[in-house]
Amino acid sequence: MKYMLSYDLMETARNTNAWMGATARAMASYPAFALSMNPWLKLTAAWGEVAERSFERMIVKPDWGIRSIVGPDGQDHLIDVKPVVEKPFGDLVQFFVRRRAPMARKVLLVAPMSGHYATLLRSTVNSLLPDADVYITDWHNARDIPVSAGKFDVEDYTLYLVEFMRALGPDTHVIAVCQPAPLALAATAYLAQEDPAAQPKTLTLIGGPVDPDAAATDVTDFGRRVTMGQLEQFAVQRVGFKYKGAGRMVYPGLLQLQSFISMNMERHSKAFSEQIMRVAQGQASDHDSHNRFYDEYLAVMDMTAEFYLSTVERIFKGREIARNAFVVDGRKVDIAAITKVAVMTVEGSHDDISAPGQCVAALDMLTGVPDSMKAQHLEDGAGHYGIFAGRSWRLNIRPLVLGFIDKHAGGKKPKVQLAAG
Repeated sequence: MKYMLSYDLMETARNTNAWMGATARAMASYPAFALSMNPWLKLTAAWGEVAERSFERMIVKPDWGIRSIVGPDGQDHLIDVKPVVEKPFGDLVQFFVRRRAPMARKVLLVAPMSGHYATLLRSTVNSLLPDADVYITDWHNARDIPVSAGKFDVEDYTLYLVEFMRALGPDTHVIAVCQPAPLALAATAYLAQEDPAAQPKTLTLIGGPVDPDAAATDVTDFGRRVTMGQLEQFAVQRVGFKYKGAGRMVYPGLLQLQSFISMNMERHSKAFSEQIMRVAQGQASDHDSHNRFYDEYLAVMDMTAEFYLSTVERIFKGREIARNAFVVDGRKVDIAAITKVAVMTVEGSHDDISAPGQCVAALDMLTGVPDSMKAQHLEDGAGHYGIFAGRSWRLNIRPLVLGFIDKHAGGKKPKVQLAAG
């Protein structure tokens, strides 16, 4: 029962707030109150609408919402999200474009497991679909995975990536975003040693902590200050009885969300206050900019405790990837074993999550890769989100990444379509 009550207490608080929001919205929206000129009724209904939506979104996995793309013939092509490899802790899924022949580019997007669902990369997927066959790692919420499924730590994560790369074949171009960058590098090195024929053609690492000590951020400072015992004591809880994963030790999504919001409390408070006023004035809509952002931002997932703790201990504190001392399934992974995979790193000059220097450190570790197969890009003025899903990605980084893929893919180079601004 360790920490199960505290997990259920958080869920109870969330559920109660959602109920209070729904109640306030319903009570203040009675037709009988329509003749009243009291502005507090509209504000109460608006607060209730925003509160109910916000607290309900915290337990809902967002939909991909990618229905179709326009092909070069001007016709719409419908999109099917199909599982390719199904595993207990995450699936490899394909965005299958109907009535389209296989593309020259096959891209595997490695989504982060850091509190949000893989749908955080929705706009990234959408921007790549016209020019590539796109696959993505769709990680599952740990609270929904029975204890009987076993553990899942950084080694298991790496082996999942190995299996996914093998399933897609050696003509794959891997793009790892944020947290999985060091583990995608390790998975590629693992294949270089154990199954060289299954290595991907290219590997692009975007804003990931390959060497966390290369540049300090609040994330790395936190990793240094807090002991593993403190993390296990205060960050880990057991899933409550409401979910299939009852009893599993996790780092709860609601606890992660609290940390996310506290980092920019003033900004979030202002955003919600302004949204309440927009709702009260009839200026809000179901898919306005506020709801589009927070429907995704508030949707959080639990991580297994062993994955969270091993990430902090081995990637951040022990710097096992940066020191080339990472071990997977009893085998030491040698980054220098990579010799035939072209590698590119992308960083944002204003990235406060994975600061410039942390990701590009991978290139110095790749002593077996010739310089002609390495590339790096520092996007001036871009923050963490912008380098994989924002304006910087759409206008500058996406064409560079696709150009890098084409340069090292061999054969005829496809034309890169321009993304909308």
